[in-house]
Amino acid sequence: MARRILTALVGAAVVGIGTHAASAATLDDVKAKGFVQCGVNTGLAGFAAPDASGNWSGFDVDYCKAIAAAIFGDGSKVKYTPLSAKERFPALQSGEVDVLARNTTWSINRDTALGFNFRPVNYYDGQGFMVRKELDVKSALELSGAAVCVQTGTTTELNLADYFKANNLQYNPVVFEKLEEVNAAYDAGRCDVYTTDQSGLYSLRLTLSKPDDHIVLPEIISKEPLAPAVRQGDDQWFDIVSWVHYALVQAEEFGVTQANLEEMKKSTNPRRSTLPGRRGRQQDRHGPRPHQRMGGQYRQGSRKLRRSVRPQHRRRQPAEDRARPQRSLEQGRSPIRTAGPLIGRYVGGTAAAVPPDQR
Repeated sequence: MARRILTALVGAAVVGIGTHAASAATLDDVKAKGFVQCGVNTGLAGFAAPDASGNWSGFDVDYCKAIAAAIFGDGSKVKYTPLSAKERFPALQSGEVDVLARNTTWSINRDTALGFNFRPVNYYDGQGFMVRKELDVKSALELSGAAVCVQTGTTTELNLADYFKANNLQYNPVVFEKLEEVNAAYDAGRCDVYTTDQSGLYSLRLTLSKPDDHIVLPEIISKEPLAPAVRQGDDQWFDIVSWVHYALVQAEEFGVTQANLEEMKKSTNPRRSTLPGRRGRQQDRHGPRPHQRMGGQYRQGSRKLRRSVRPQHRRRQPAEDRARPQRSLEQGRSPIRTAGPLIGRYVGGTAAAVPPDQR
């Protein structure tokens, strides 16, 4: 039933936009080989990690399943390529992978110079620090002179240098290419501090030999919007990956799940009934829209801004317009947030393992 939601919502993108695409090579290749090749992390619990049998699970893994479900009607038609931070971009550029869903920060350089198009942000993160409790450190500002484990080829490495320089602190970087090497070095005591995105710190702490001996410091020193990425120049593939995200977010907003899918098709609410694929009003036949409901707070804020800067000589609105009820912020609240539970719910995978209050 999960695949019906995705094929109904994204099928229009797969079939209908081919004539407008700059290049349809990716979709053609994916269909020809019969699966989506997805670039993922080498092993980060909650995002992408294999079990002892080689079965992958996690937040990013479920996004890959959703894309496969949209194209083939089968979320299992996906293969995973584990990539280090250094390997991920060449793999996407060369065509080794069709999409990169690997807890990757969307930055201006990556979006332009590297030739990628990033899709909607699916996880808002920020860089932090983890230390041993025995050091009795309460703040990152107390880390001057510390040895810091960091993975090369990441924004983490640059943010680390900027933060210590801005705060007049000294540090000794202990740099590794592979995530497993960084984890092992920190666990073995080769460095005092581990720095990466906070979600990663909480996830990695679970894998340490003595997780309770470590603490994540309160400071968040950067903004890390994580998003899937595709190659530039293929509008059709770009749209497919985009609308998979929008469909999943809107399904969560409307409360559509695998358990109630058939019931929702019979709903008197046209937006709920059209989401699983039943045709309704003309404007709903093309599926969800990225601005739908998600812009409630923005629209409400825009009204207030316009009222505050409106010239005094501007003609007053007619009484009937002034009396029109405005939708409250609560009614228009944005559903944009970490989508781990929704992906796990609709695609059948595992939701992110990191508790929401610890991300």
